[in-house]
This record gives sequence, structure tokens and C-alpha cells, in this order.
Amino acid sequence: MRILTIFFLAFLSLVSCQGPIARKPTYQSNQLNIQASVERNKKINRQQQQLIAQAIEKDSLLDFQSSAYGYWFALERKVPSKSKPITGDEITFSYKIQNLSGEIIYDEMELGEVNYLVDKEDLLPALRYAIKELKETEIGVFLMPSFLGFGYQGDGDKIGINQPLRFTIQLNSLKKTSTPLDSK
Repeated sequence: MRILTIFFLAFLSLVSCQGPIARKPTYQSNQLNIQASVERNKKINRQQQQLIAQAIEKDSLLDFQSSAYGYWFALERKVPSKSKPITGDEITFSYKIQNLSGEIIYDEMELGEVNYLVDKEDLLPALRYAIKELKETEIGVFLMPSFLGFGYQGDGDKIGINQPLRFTIQLNSLKKTSTPLDSK
């Protein structure tokens, strides 16, 4: 019995001396999901750029220009020799949102006049970029891809998912509160 106990204790000491066995990490690459998402977004952007190009062709009265941010804009009412808003300026503007066919989704009455401190407050990217293209009392038309508007979620009401939009914006007032050096 004593020999059996010694063997049992020896066996236990051998087994217990082994440390815990390390597990290999269970890393799974998301590279395939990321690549699929990139391709899907490129396809959506190409489709929206085609729709925007068609809308520009139909609207021959306005002279649209492309921006570095991926949208197109034209001025309905131009104002000479006034400055555009820069970071820190206080502005008020009104706007309406339409689909690319020109059907009104939200009009100025629904949206109301917006008071905004340029680049100091949260605002839809489409509006944030667009207002910087306008001078006081100018009216601009902006054709925005969905990634600058309401994106892949829409607004949950009238604006659908991945819907490019037409914004008509009037910069009602501009109060300069900064110098050009402040915006850098």
C-alpha cells in the first residue's frame, strides 16, 4: 500500500509540474469583410456620381462645378465682392432638401432657419461644406452624394438609405468673428 501511495504521489508531482498549456490566439482576419465593404462603397459612389451627372445634364440653367470633397454646386444668386464664412464666423442660413429629380423632401418651413458657428458646432457634412461656398445673401444648389448627407442609414423618415440629395441653401447673414489667421 505504501508503494502504491509513493507511485501515486510521484505521478501527481509529475503531472502537476507541467504548467498550463498556452492556447494559440484565435485571430480571424477581417480583411475579406473590409475589402467587400470597400468594393460595395465604390460601386455605390459610382452609381451616385452617374445620377448626379444626369441631374446636372437636366438642369442646364445652372453652371455646376465640382468640389474637392466629392459634391457639385452652382450659384443661383451670386453676390460680388463679399467674403465667405470661415471658422468661427456666426451665420444664419435656410435650406431645403430635394431628391435629384427636384421633388421636395423637406422645405424651408419644415427645417427653419439655422444659426451656426462655423466649424465650432456639429452639422451635417453636406451643410458644413456647402455654406463655406456661399457669400452673404447668395443662394447655392448643391448635389451631394449620400456619404456627405444621411449615408447608409437615411434619416429614418423621408430620406432613404444611400440617397444622393440636392440642397438649396441661402446664406442669410454672416457675422465675422474671426480674422483669416484664426481659421488656420
